[in-house]
Amino acid sequence: MAPRLDFSNWFAKDDTRKGTPVVVKMENPNYSVVEIDGPDSAFRPVEKSRGKNAKQVTWVLLLKAHRAVGCVAWIATLFWALLGTIKKRLIFREDVSVASEKLGKGKILFAVIKLFLVSSLTILAFEIVAYFKGWHYFQNPSLHIPRTSDIQGLLHLVYVSWLSVRADYIAPLIQALSKFCVVLFLIQSVDRMMLCLGCFWIKFKKIKPRIEGDPFKSDDVEGSGYDYPMVLVQIPMCNEREVYEQSISAVCQLDWPKDRLLIQVLDDSDDESIRCLIKAEVAAWNQRGVNIIYRHRLVRTGYKAGNLKSAMSCDYVQAYEFVAIFDADFQPNPDFLKQTVPHFKDNPELGLVQARWSFVNKDENLLTRLQNINLCFHFEVEQQVNGVFLNFFGFNGTAGVWRIKALEESGGWLERTTVEDMDIAVRAHLNGWKFIFLNDVKVLCEVPESYEAYRKQQHRWHSGPMHLFRLCLPAILTSKITIWKKANMILLFFLLRKLILPFYSFTLFCIILPLTMFVPEAELPVWVICYVPVFMSFLNILPAPKSFPFIVPYLLFENTMSVTKFNAMVSGLFKLGSSYEWVVTKKAGRSSESDLLAAAERETKTTNQLQIQRGASESELTELNRLKEQKEAASTPAKRVNKIYRKELTLAFLLLTASVRSLLAAQGVHFYFLLFQGVTFLLVGLDLIGEQMS
Repeated sequence: MAPRLDFSNWFAKDDTRKGTPVVVKMENPNYSVVEIDGPDSAFRPVEKSRGKNAKQVTWVLLLKAHRAVGCVAWIATLFWALLGTIKKRLIFREDVSVASEKLGKGKILFAVIKLFLVSSLTILAFEIVAYFKGWHYFQNPSLHIPRTSDIQGLLHLVYVSWLSVRADYIAPLIQALSKFCVVLFLIQSVDRMMLCLGCFWIKFKKIKPRIEGDPFKSDDVEGSGYDYPMVLVQIPMCNEREVYEQSISAVCQLDWPKDRLLIQVLDDSDDESIRCLIKAEVAAWNQRGVNIIYRHRLVRTGYKAGNLKSAMSCDYVQAYEFVAIFDADFQPNPDFLKQTVPHFKDNPELGLVQARWSFVNKDENLLTRLQNINLCFHFEVEQQVNGVFLNFFGFNGTAGVWRIKALEESGGWLERTTVEDMDIAVRAHLNGWKFIFLNDVKVLCEVPESYEAYRKQQHRWHSGPMHLFRLCLPAILTSKITIWKKANMILLFFLLRKLILPFYSFTLFCIILPLTMFVPEAELPVWVICYVPVFMSFLNILPAPKSFPFIVPYLLFENTMSVTKFNAMVSGLFKLGSSYEWVVTKKAGRSSESDLLAAAERETKTTNQLQIQRGASESELTELNRLKEQKEAASTPAKRVNKIYRKELTLAFLLLTASVRSLLAAQGVHFYFLLFQGVTFLLVGLDLIGEQMS
């Protein structure tokens, strides 16, 4: 019989008593009575602080002191590195170049900013002298403005005269301009809030364009059962050495019948080596059975609009019903056409289906993170709300599908501005065509990783709309669309979001705010410079919730970019030379993980093919070696040269000067805002905003 294993007694309480019991008797016991408020008052936990001894308190204080010293050391290291960068780039000019201004338009603004800086430094010198001599009459009510007989010295006379001129002439002008800018600021904030409310309503009601049934199923029983429309895909590019391969590869893998699809690679490159690489890539995909052709213009006029216009003039385009456009850095998913083209069926008024952008390098550095916030708000809120409630928005120039009939009836691509995408969208809307935005369909692309590329891109995006507004205003006023659509296009689409936004942002936060530190009579309230901007920044970050830690840098950087946007807006509005300036945005050639795996697989296949083709002729081997050398040269990164941006640096010193003045006046909120804004301008002016993040 197996032994019985019972372990229950091991864990039971042992009540057996061992040893001899002892009885203790107490003679004359001394009792004490303790009053207890409740049944649990005697068993309350003892406070933790009572249980700590001096040694524990000392260790806690040492740990807190260690953290504080570490924080101070980190700030000091950062400050010392900033000083070293300033010394390296401003004094010794190592690996830097000054950003050039063309046709004098930037020099005028730069001269105005320098004038404000010199005036501010002069006034600050007077204010410091007055502060130590006790002449600050308007800030201390116990002091009186001296009479002529009480004035001591020439400097005292100049300071008192400055106070009188400031109160009687300068302050009223600044107050009037600041009130006007504040009104514009509030109007734009209300517009932004209405867009956010519309986005919340779309999310709450789950409103989005849907595809009903199987759109490609044919009614012809004897046929194949599916009827796919003819689709033309265009890839315009110009000297896109870094991204041409991945964009062509992604487009060639679109899931669509090969006999119903034609891909045009529209190459405007002026570099012969790049043209050879693109031709080789097109030839490789053509040998795999993809219907793809290569086009190169001999006369390169009109930039991207001229390139697209030339491609649409081909005779074979008449056989196609839709055209999809992808810029050189865009990588659509294979099911892109099956998610976009079906929306055109049974909807003859639909002219455009726009997809959303998604970014492969949004976490590359601080600059790309801040761009991601702006673009997420643009697509998630602006494009989606306008698409749902107005059926109109600005075409983004890529990742969209057009009905070719809508393009032709709207006049086709025109070369009159640098925003040909917005131009064709406005003209199509005036002709009665409707647009759809698909927030769920995303196309991978890049955002600029350097401030130089981003600055040029923003200049084109903000000068082009103002130039277009000058050209389209008569057509808008005489069009047959309803009055409220005309009002929306003129007041909201163009004036408020393209003109007023950069105007008040630059004027209010970069000019008026620092000047009010030297003119206390026109001081801006705290809610204008702090509460409302932070709240609006919070709304902008909602579509990108992972970017909440960057809310303060985002607010400061947007104010910094207002210099470029204001300059571009003025050049476009008054048709200055740079309003028709097109610079191709520099790409880095970032790829997603799936693209990297596919590229590795293609590289393996190419290597195997080269091993098999040992019987090739000498000329073919020479050509292959030449292409290989060109690819290796393209993969070698060039040494980066930082630029110095004089307008941003001058504004940085202006804001830092104003922060010193606010410190003398004991204005805490103004001081911190001006200080941080000045440091942001300094980082941008030294081209540090696009440095790599660890």
